[in-house]
Amino acid sequence: MSKRVITFGTFDVFHVGHVNILERCASLGHTLIVGVSSDKLNFNKKQRYPIYKENDRLKIVQSMSFVDEVFFEESLEKKREYIEFFKADILAMGDDWKGKFDEFSDICEVVYFPRTPSISTTEIIEIVKSI
Repeated sequence: MSKRVITFGTFDVFHVGHVNILERCASLGHTLIVGVSSDKLNFNKKQRYPIYKENDRLKIVQSMSFVDEVFFEESLEKKREYIEFFKADILAMGDDWKGKFDEFSDICEVVYFPRTPSISTTEIIEIVKSI
């Protein structure tokens, strides 16, 4: 049976850490579905808009050869709906979210991957701002 894997993220200022996590997610199954946080959702979470607009971030993620489907995540509260709608067998996330999505283990397997050391979008943005 082929597994459908779903993951979520902002994917702003796309970097190797994003590639690594998406590759790891893709390795878990046959189909990788990615929810890209909308600009509005990102503002609600972080009180700032992403550097790259949502359509650009979606296009970047969509261009990855191992990504099969991409959609805009409009609300954190709709994770269960997204998992069910896309018939995901596995929810995979970075371990900065460890334990936060265990509630979905009743409908799918939940996997957390370690983040790529020494790289984060927030850190990159701060470095660029200080130059």
